[in-house]
Amino acid sequence: MQVRILPVLFSSIPEHLAPYADSILGLRKAGNQFWSRGWSLGTSSNYSVLVERDPLTLLLTASGKDKGHLQGSDFVLVDGDGKPTVAGQQKSSAETLLHCLAVKKCNAGAVLHTHSVWSTVLSEHYFSLRGLWIEGFEMLKGLEGITTHETKYWLPIFDNTQDIPSLAAEVASYLDSNPNTLCLGYLIRQHGLYTWGKDLPSAVRHMEVIEFLLECIGRKSKL
Repeated sequence: MQVRILPVLFSSIPEHLAPYADSILGLRKAGNQFWSRGWSLGTSSNYSVLVERDPLTLLLTASGKDKGHLQGSDFVLVDGDGKPTVAGQQKSSAETLLHCLAVKKCNAGAVLHTHSVWSTVLSEHYFSLRGLWIEGFEMLKGLEGITTHETKYWLPIFDNTQDIPSLAAEVASYLDSNPNTLCLGYLIRQHGLYTWGKDLPSAVRHMEVIEFLLECIGRKSKL
């Protein structure tokens, strides 16, 4: 397999992560992109890519890393239960289970989580409704499965908690109760946005589209 990777990045990749160099480069690029847009500041956010379906294995950003300047060693491998598959790795994000859930329940190939200003503010503003409707915007067609701006898309909101297993169970319950409803992400109150796609390019596109739509709704409410 030919690995296309920057020499500096390649030299910093641990041996057990070397087979996933392309995925690391993709997540590193996404992190820099989101950081430059103010969506992943400080050490906030976490990103993952599904690298094996059987056994289920995710490549995930390690906890506490600057997502705008990710290095080749800033990643871990976890199984479908969020447990490390290689001994001695760095700690994965506290929200690892939410990534595993999206892969299992929504057949996601990549999962992205950001902490933008608009997702944080609007998640609080609309929390009493447990979600918000997005409709009428041409950019809705950038979401997988939507072909017209006349679509009404529901973006659910869940309360923030440090009890991630409990939050994962709540999200799973929502997904199970709405099997015919298109769901490509959700907000966490005063926290941020989770979204996913069939692969990393799709997930990045969904992040861009939903963040754009949230900003439109926020700015429109001020007019």
